[in-house]
Amino acid sequence: MEKVLVLLLVALAVAYAVPDPRGIIINLDDGELCLNSAQCNSKCCHREDGLSLARCAPKARENSECSAFTLYGVYYKCPCERGLTCDVDKTIVGSITNTNFGVCLDLGRSAE
Repeated sequence: MEKVLVLLLVALAVAYAVPDPRGIIINLDDGELCLNSAQCNSKCCHREDGLSLARCAPKARENSECSAFTLYGVYYKCPCERGLTCDVDKTIVGSITNTNFGVCLDLGRSAE
């Protein structure tokens, strides 16, 4: 029994010593299946509709459709890239149904 335990500990030590840069549960690349945005490198777990599988996707660019932050962690439209703001009409119903869609804008550029 002790030999099995030692063997198991050695196997775990080897597995942790050689980390894989590509994630299985986190650090997922665009196009890989996800359950929550925290798993994706891009921080956007996107699905086309309520019946589709969610996949990691890049964040929305300027003048693209976007979603405000959602508690569910899965988006129908990805949030904006860093430096952009999602100009959206936030409502309680839209927050619950995940339908608060807007457009990514650079407010610094539009103020000039």
